[in-house]
Amino acid sequence: MVEPIEANYVPDGDDWTITIVGKGKTLTAKAPGLIAARDRADQLVDELAGDDKKRTVVHRLDGDALEFTTAYLNARLARPPAPEPDPKPKVEETKA
Repeated sequence: MVEPIEANYVPDGDDWTITIVGKGKTLTAKAPGLIAARDRADQLVDELAGDDKKRTVVHRLDGDALEFTTAYLNARLARPPAPEPDPKPKVEETKA
């Protein structure tokens, strides 16, 4: 049976702290935003697991896998914010 590798994400302001635990080791990193944190977690897992092709990674947000999945999908599928309307209306000059 393959021992799972745990990836835990904790929000830290606008950044995220990632902790990877497995194979008797712990690796940590920070990333700006949840999507970047997930990408960084993959890099850390590759570093930890090495050449192991069979690996199971459990991603958790403050210890909860369902919360991570929900937050990650919301971040991936969210629409970018609408641009702010220009507070000053544009005035066109006309020649008489």
